[in-house]
Amino acid sequence: MLDMKTFAVIGAGTMGRGIAYAAALGGYRTILEDVMPEKLEQGLAWIRQSFDEGVQRGKVEPAACDAALKRIETARSVQDASREADFLIEAVPEEMELKLEIFTLFDKFAKPNAILASNTSSLSIAEMAAMTYRPELCVGMHFFNPVPKMRLIEMVRAPKTSDETVATCREVGRRMGKEVVVVKESPGFVTSRVNALIGNEAFAMLEAGIASAEDIDKALKLGLNHPMGPFELVDLVGLDVRLSILEYLQQTLGEKYRPSPLLRKYVAEGRLGRKSGRGVYDYTQPNAAEAKS
Repeated sequence: MLDMKTFAVIGAGTMGRGIAYAAALGGYRTILEDVMPEKLEQGLAWIRQSFDEGVQRGKVEPAACDAALKRIETARSVQDASREADFLIEAVPEEMELKLEIFTLFDKFAKPNAILASNTSSLSIAEMAAMTYRPELCVGMHFFNPVPKMRLIEMVRAPKTSDETVATCREVGRRMGKEVVVVKESPGFVTSRVNALIGNEAFAMLEAGIASAEDIDKALKLGLNHPMGPFELVDLVGLDVRLSILEYLQQTLGEKYRPSPLLRKYVAEGRLGRKSGRGVYDYTQPNAAEAKS
């Protein structure tokens, strides 16, 4: 098993800052990178707030919180973040060209034995690994939002990922307090394929007027024991992200993943979810409870 001491997280958005939180709490020196200074500041503020909330809820010891915050550093370029890291993970938008560019930089600037990981929820790890001279050290590490609360890591093993890399990533997940499942590379892996179908069918029912968004969410939470309804989940993840995943799955797996016209309509209108103030639900209202206009 490889010795992991320093983490580099590329992208300080929703997922990147959550992964940095988990890495620092797991005892790793953590370098959080983003090219936008305001994103870094927002990411650090969110991490501090999340640790404060963890302490208040009794989930994190104050001493562990203080120690974790001291382990976090920042960088303004992939190159700077990569040079000292033993484990590098990108958490940038779901755009393959961007991820390929980052993996090329990882391979150029990272240590020869550093693990290169992607937080992608659906894209090909093998394609990213092909941009490097170390495909055996490339892996998918799909975290879930919000990272401090969600216990799962979906580890994606590409055809050339080594046993040692898998074992090391299992230990990384354990130190972060997560459960790890290993998935053979396939479009959408496990969770994204299932969630995409459920969410797409929920949009179809909403468009057909079968039930309101609130009642569809309630039915799946109370009847199927889902912790969140499909519309609550897509508003958290981002409608644009879900649309991108469905388009990719349609291209790779077939027509059953064709995105709902209503989902396309909402994205075209800028209704992207919580991050834009409105998705299926309207978060500009005090109770954030209204679905369709």
